[in-house]
Amino acid sequence: MVRQAMMVAALLMAAPAVSAATPEDYKRSLGLREAQMYLTENVVDQAAWAPDGGAFHYRKTVPGGFQFVTVQPATMAKQPAFDQARIATAIGKLTGQTYQPLRLPFASFRYGAGNQSISFTAAGTRYSCNLTSYTCAEPAAAPGRPRAFGITRDMSVPADNTARTSPDGRWQAYTLDSNLMLREVATGAVRLITRNGSDGNFYDPETIAWAPDSSRFAAYRVVPGYQRQVYRVQSSPPGGEIKAKLITQLYPLPGDTVDLERPVVVDVASGAATEVVSSLFANPYSMSPIKWRADSGSFSFAYNQRGHAVYRLVSVDGRTGKASAAVEEKSDTFFYAPRHSYHDVSNLGREIVWMSERDGWNHLYLIDGKTGRTKKQITRGDWVVREIVKVDDEKRQIWFAANGRRKGSDPYLQHYYRVNFDGTNLVELTSADAFHDVAFSPDMQFYVDTYSRNNMATVSELRRGDGSLVSVIERGDITKLVAAGWQAPENFVAKGRDGRTDIWGVIVRPRDFDPAKKYPVIENIYGAGWDQFVPKKFWPFGFHAGGDEVVGMQSLADLGFIVVQIDGMGTLHRSKAFHDHTWKNAGDGGAPDRILWHKAAAQKYAYYDIDRVGLYGGSAGGQNTLNNLLFYPEFYKAGVSYNGCHDNRLDKVTWNEQWSGWPVDESYSKASSVDNAWRLKGNVLLVIGELDMNVDPVASMQVVDALIKANKTFEMLNVPNGDHGVGRTDGPMDYVLARQYDFFIRHLQGVQPPNWNAITDATPPAAR
Repeated sequence: MVRQAMMVAALLMAAPAVSAATPEDYKRSLGLREAQMYLTENVVDQAAWAPDGGAFHYRKTVPGGFQFVTVQPATMAKQPAFDQARIATAIGKLTGQTYQPLRLPFASFRYGAGNQSISFTAAGTRYSCNLTSYTCAEPAAAPGRPRAFGITRDMSVPADNTARTSPDGRWQAYTLDSNLMLREVATGAVRLITRNGSDGNFYDPETIAWAPDSSRFAAYRVVPGYQRQVYRVQSSPPGGEIKAKLITQLYPLPGDTVDLERPVVVDVASGAATEVVSSLFANPYSMSPIKWRADSGSFSFAYNQRGHAVYRLVSVDGRTGKASAAVEEKSDTFFYAPRHSYHDVSNLGREIVWMSERDGWNHLYLIDGKTGRTKKQITRGDWVVREIVKVDDEKRQIWFAANGRRKGSDPYLQHYYRVNFDGTNLVELTSADAFHDVAFSPDMQFYVDTYSRNNMATVSELRRGDGSLVSVIERGDITKLVAAGWQAPENFVAKGRDGRTDIWGVIVRPRDFDPAKKYPVIENIYGAGWDQFVPKKFWPFGFHAGGDEVVGMQSLADLGFIVVQIDGMGTLHRSKAFHDHTWKNAGDGGAPDRILWHKAAAQKYAYYDIDRVGLYGGSAGGQNTLNNLLFYPEFYKAGVSYNGCHDNRLDKVTWNEQWSGWPVDESYSKASSVDNAWRLKGNVLLVIGELDMNVDPVASMQVVDALIKANKTFEMLNVPNGDHGVGRTDGPMDYVLARQYDFFIRHLQGVQPPNWNAITDATPPAAR
């Protein structure tokens, strides 16, 4: 702490000869999040209900931090969810860290049985704390064989071969030497069910699923995928270790062979094992866990075909093993399975509530589960269903979240609705023009509606199932925040490349903004297809690499920039055609739409310097950053790329085959920052975390190699021990973010940043 205080004092005293920003400006910008984050009161997170529905809880801001609150809906009585001081002490004993009671290292939790314990995740680790003794423990890791990115089993780890007991308790199924076994519990008698299992074609015990009547069970037989290993070198291990360490990771790439699963159904009485004919699922990218129907007559699984253009709900007759397609989706581009959901009505396979974009917008359909034909399109229109929240099979009603249905409003604002199976009686349950997060009680008699906008603090209300208001729970107070200089971003809309579609974004100006000046512009970019990214809710203080939350954009703007963020075509929650711009087009990132948006802003605002535009982003946003410099050099002049997935052939199979397809073709090279590095005309800073376990740092290093071969100049910062988030805050400031500031001040303002090396630290580091 003394060393850091001395460094900060030196920063404040030093004044570089030529600079638009002083060390004091840096200190103010880098400290903005901490300075403003604790100035609000009663700004809440989404609520969560106890399993028995007797109470709900949430986190809210209070002076100096956050408080967890539990509410009894019958009386609206509020009380602390637990003793935060004791929890802080208990977690500290377990982790060796010190935590303030109002700044616990988690934002949400779940109550255990009888509300006598809580569980939560902090720094990627799951913890459980007893609320009587106030002791915390890290639960033992669940047994089982992990799958790299959820796709390829790690064959170096044994599978969990715990015997799976039948619902009636009479039988146990497990494996021995890769074959299925069946044990009678009462007698201990064992039967060998299969004899053809092997290491390279085994029956997976973790996939065993029993029919409700215990007459049969099913499991997947698996041919394991390619065990590709990638490597990280930890150059500077913490704790004084001098020698580097090698870290190995199972990391399947696009085009690699993935696990091949084949369902097998076993009849307990006869011991016969029937392998299901695979014609309907011959080339799987993934197959969901086996799920038996309530009558034990059949089971189902979802099949996502390699290439993501075919998706089926496959139904299998439990007696014969005959497979049929209960529902099928086909696309000329891609089917986005991570957003998809469905509901098997009464779990009988006769009717399926199904989500589909088959009419160009994501909607709900009622499907005949026997024929696959559409019985009814439940919702329709130029708007998007986001989530099936609840289905009541007896009342034949569906609760769901959607956006874009309100004409004249921001199309990304989420609302909640209820509708009948036949599409009648569509009821909007949320009324305020805002983004709503709703938590329904288990019996659906009440719900907590928490809503806000990026320019409006949160309001939380308890409502009855019919939508009528019970009570306002909390109303966010941002008086002190506004007094401290906080200002909401401006929501700005312009037409996209087709001249018709609205493209939404935000503009953040310096807090000392002078409209008579001309400001360079920096775009915070993330143009990937898995979501939309412009902030819609009120919480400007989340933290990510590059400072891409609102307060991070404000911090950068305060150094003399206009900072913007835009959802171009190719991002989620609009039409299917809007989303399809991502397909085999990773080099685009919505750039034509975003450039038009910039030009519209410059036409409206004289201070908006369209000739000095830069950008920054991380991960896919890092790829977008560099690709925009490569493919649109006439517009973008400088960029900071954090851990970019610069060549989709070098990045994980899951993400990249979703957008670029399978097999690997020329579209991968077309979008590659490596293959197109020779195009660079602007200035780039490549920031790499050497321990990034999400995006292999090799992608960035191959960009470096290509730039050198093309005789291009560039800047690079390889961060020891940096992960996907990259940042380093173990010095007197956030080192990586400060280097981003330096870069943009040099290349967009045309002046030199502070001369940090002239500010010396008189205290040498401790010897290793």
